[in-house]
Amino acid sequence: MSIRFHAVLFDHDGTLVDSEGQHFVLWNQVLAPYGFALTLAQYKDLYAGVPTDANALDLVERFGVKESPEVLARLKNESAQAYLQTAAFPLMPGVRASIAQLQAARLRMGVVTGARAYAIAATLRAHDLAPAFETVVSADDVVHSKPAPDCYLLALQRMGLSAQGVVAFEDTEHGVAAAIAAGLACVAIPTEMSASHDFSAATVTLPSMQDAVRWVLAQK
Repeated sequence: MSIRFHAVLFDHDGTLVDSEGQHFVLWNQVLAPYGFALTLAQYKDLYAGVPTDANALDLVERFGVKESPEVLARLKNESAQAYLQTAAFPLMPGVRASIAQLQAARLRMGVVTGARAYAIAATLRAHDLAPAFETVVSADDVVHSKPAPDCYLLALQRMGLSAQGVVAFEDTEHGVAAAIAAGLACVAIPTEMSASHDFSAATVTLPSMQDAVRWVLAQK
């Protein structure tokens, strides 16, 4: 691929912040009263990078958790909100330096995520990153979250951009599917939590965000 990029859209969980391990813990806290616990392998394969509402529905349908998906999703969101009132998800390695490199190269940036708005707000506030991003699109902004392309299409609309020349950074199969369906290039950056996902649809798969930024800046 050889196209000059002028904007980068970042996923949140697993891409900007190292949050999936904490989400695994929170989900099992929510599920404990129902006599069910996810294994780490199940979480990695089925739920990492997937919006809370979709996870809740799958838990009921796949494992027969005796609760409505709506209640499970509400409990999980309440648990995450409580956690973020006293803590913040740590940044993934290289994030701050990568953002600085992209700013120096005058690339525009946004955040596009299947997470809820409160989670991204907590990250941007705790790490003082809000000034770096022109727009933030969360699950609260669209009817259909990832892997549907709606969130990416909304970001493009808000930024006045076409898909050509825009690249997404994603860490999961569902995120890659959303970006590609929106017509974007997509760099997959697998994590320990998403290493088993199928990244064959990605434009390129690289081991770190620093490598992703180098790849983006090398395209002319």
